[in-house]
Amino acid sequence: MNTKIEKMMAQAFECIEDGNYSEALKLYDLVIKEDPENVSVLVDKGATLQNIGKIKLAIRSYDKALEISPENIDALLNKGAALHSQEKYLEAIDCYDTALKIDKKCAMALAYKGLSLGEMGELKDAIKHFKKALSIDKHYDLASISKDLAQELLKSTKGKKSKRQ
Repeated sequence: MNTKIEKMMAQAFECIEDGNYSEALKLYDLVIKEDPENVSVLVDKGATLQNIGKIKLAIRSYDKALEISPENIDALLNKGAALHSQEKYLEAIDCYDTALKIDKKCAMALAYKGLSLGEMGELKDAIKHFKKALSIDKHYDLASISKDLAQELLKSTKGKKSKRQ
């Protein structure tokens, strides 16, 4: 990566740290104009758009990154999270499944898939995914908290039947 691009990336990072998202987005666009195949910039731009609630534009940025690099785990996870936030759980799960085909030990993909399954009411399956994520990374708070929550929900919906777990 050339130094001009590195400087713009560092500036964009500082803008994000300061909450100046529009300035960061301008810098990302300048970098993309210089280097349209820069996948990490496309992913960062998508994440920034997602942070300010521009989900459709974020997904478009992740899709561009995935056209260039179909196996980019960050783009897949972020796109899945964006779709999840739009309640498009099955599409989100497709992203997580693709990520898991690339890296079956991706704890984040497992946990995020668990969250989408949980939203769809598939609590047992969700718990299974949270447990698998925790077996890979036992300090993964999202998976741990979500597993406990899903187990509580399962108990409250099933009453005494859930004691068999």
